[in-house]
Order: sequence, then structure tokens, then C-alpha cells
Amino acid sequence: MKVLVLGSGAREHAIVMALAADPEVDAVVAAPGNPGIDATALCVPIDILDGEAVVLLARHHQVDLVVVGPEAPLVAGVADACRAAGVAVLGPSAAAAQLEGSKSFAKEVMASADVPTALAHVCTSLDEVEAALDALGAPHVVKDDGLAAGKGVVVTDSRDEALAHADRCLAKPGGRLVVEEFLDGPEVSVFCLSDGETVVALSPAQDFKRVGDDDRGPNTGGMGAYSPLEWAPAGLADEVVARIAQPTVDEMRRRGIPFVGVLYVGLALTRRGPRVIEFNVRFGDPDGQACLARLESPFGQLLLATATAGLAAFGPLRWSADRAVVVVVASQGYPDAPRTGDPVTGLDAAAEVPNVVVLHAGTRRDDGGSLVSSGGRVLDVVAVGSTLAKARKTAYRAVALIDLPGSHHRSDIASRAERGEIVVEGLS
Repeated sequence: MKVLVLGSGAREHAIVMALAADPEVDAVVAAPGNPGIDATALCVPIDILDGEAVVLLARHHQVDLVVVGPEAPLVAGVADACRAAGVAVLGPSAAAAQLEGSKSFAKEVMASADVPTALAHVCTSLDEVEAALDALGAPHVVKDDGLAAGKGVVVTDSRDEALAHADRCLAKPGGRLVVEEFLDGPEVSVFCLSDGETVVALSPAQDFKRVGDDDRGPNTGGMGAYSPLEWAPAGLADEVVARIAQPTVDEMRRRGIPFVGVLYVGLALTRRGPRVIEFNVRFGDPDGQACLARLESPFGQLLLATATAGLAAFGPLRWSADRAVVVVVASQGYPDAPRTGDPVTGLDAAAEVPNVVVLHAGTRRDDGGSLVSSGGRVLDVVAVGSTLAKARKTAYRAVALIDLPGSHHRSDIASRAERGEIVVEGLS
């Protein structure tokens, strides 16, 4: 089979590599791709928000499956264009993608499906925001209703900071936001594949949103991740399917909006049990990379089964016993004002470290052909090991070999889990 992958980040680099490892996958095309993806797939520079252009590319290369990596093309209806043209696609319709594209829509669906989540108030004015902050109390959680590349959420004890973020959200066209109760407890990522009826969960992961060690500083798109979660309740993935993902997929189908693709369930494991923080409609980044590093089932065949109503017959997923750790190398100034154009070196040395893969997140070639940074998150260093400690040590050994002027990374990815310090309250 031949697969077209849309996107240009580390998530898509991981997807391309996992596809290429499937013996049934003969070739991978990426649009637009990046310099790292270019080593494995044919990269074609097109506008991935243009459904017609994607369909033409898919037909030109006679692909069997289109995999949509980022959220923006999904919300723009690229999956609809592919389906209308008879091209198999992994990714929900624009209507179904509103589970990520609109926090208020997701809350409405969760309420209808009786999915456990945080109490929330949808607000369209500062007066409503102030009333919601008073009703729910601190810590305050204020979320932009629309897409914000992982940076539309503020969690703060400061009422002024919460109101300032709310004001920025409301200033956007169609300004709307959600104020939620704060959910206390460890956060978990569970990616679920849905073919519209059947739902299959991947191994849970945990990611790190704050830019600095000890979860300090502003939210980012993600600074690192690891999987599996040895401290999590046994059977957590099954519980997520039964209580959250399957009811949501069933509710979407009942509404005439079947959900086909990846449903990311972001959870807080509270003393009252798992509660949904948010839905996304694609693989996460970098928590998705941590999951894919351990998946042994043939990835191309799995995604094709998801796209073509074949999940029920696919069989149980197979996982490596290894642990996986992902450390993100970010550019100077990220996330507020990332600097780009800096030379990136040391990748060959890092990639030679056993059990390490270096994924390109924000890189490009300059006019002279040299590798330079092109975004805030520049590289993902993925390491696997027989224990979490070994995987962490290997990842940071490789990170130390990479040179990017002014770059920064978190030094504590998975450290608390390694020390056994994560506790889920109420878990016997």
C-alpha cells in the first residue's frame, strides 16, 4: 500500500517512520514534510488546507490512504474532500472535528453522552467570565473556544491573569471561551482509534505542557512525554473506551456525524475518577510519539482498518515491553517569541546513540543546504529502554550531543515517574 501523510512536524515524522516500518507499506508521500521526513518519504510542497490540492496529489500518486496529521486541515474539511473523491482518509469530517475545534461543542457532546468531565461555563462576555470565575473559584481555568495550537489555555490562581486571557479570547472574531473547574490529579493522554463504530485505545502516555522544569512557566505545545504509565490504574485504557471514547463516538453517530480517526482523550485522574480535560481529533505531539515508539502492530494496516470500518476485525494491538521517553529541544524564546534560522548540528551523533530516534519538529534547509531551525519546537529526541530510568538516561545523552544556539529543554521529563512519586488519590 501507498500512504500520503499531511503535515510537517515531529508528529508526522513519527507517523511516517511507523508507516515505513509496516511491511505492507511500499511507499510514503508527505506534504509538505520536513528535512527529517525527506530521508524516508517523498516530500511534496502543497497547501494542506486545500482539499482539492490534497485530492489531486493523492490521485497523482495513487495512494491507498491519506493520513491527516495536524488539526487545522481537519477543521478545514480536507478529510471531507478526500471522502467525496473516494479516497480513504484517516481523519474526521469538519463537522466531527469540532470536538477539537470548539470546546463548547465538545462539552455539549460530553453532556449528551454522560461523559465525566469538568463543570464548565461557556462565556461570550467579560461579565459572564467574572460570574463563572466566582462560581467555580480558583485555580481558574480559562480556555479559548477555538484552535490555539495547544496554547489557548490559562490555569492560574490570579483572577487578573484569568480575565486578561479571557479578554484576548473574546477579542477574536466570534469570541467565545470556556471557564472550567480545576481538575486536580495526574494528567494522562489516551489516544483512541475509531472507525465510526468500533473504538480501540492505544497505550496511555503523559506529556509535559509547561515550558520549564517542575511545571513552571507558560503552556506550550508540549515539551516531552513518556509511555507507558506504570503508576496508572490497571485497565485505564479499557475504562477510557467504555466510559468516554465509545459513548462519545456513539453520540456522534447518533447525531449523524460519524467520527472516523484519532480521538485524543486528555484526562485528569481525580479522586472522583477519570475526568476529561479536553478532546483532540488527531495524534498528540509529543505524547503521540511516545506511544508510536512502542507500537508493534503494523501501523499502516491499523490506520487503513480505521479508515475503512475494519477495526473490529483487526485484533488486539501488540506493544513492546520497552519504556519510551521523548524530550523536546526548543528554540530560544519559545513559546513567547521563538527565534528561527539558527544552525542545527549534532544530529548524526545523537542518532548514533543506541535506541534513539531524532524527529524533526521545526527545521528547514537554508539556501546553502544547511539545517536550520524554523519553529519554536525544533527536535524531538525519542529513546526507548527496558526501564524508564534507562530510557531517560539515553534520551538526555542524545540531547546533550545536539547543538542549537540558545536552545532549551526540560531536564525533568518522566523524572517523578522514575522516582515513583506520582500517586493517584483514591486508588487502592
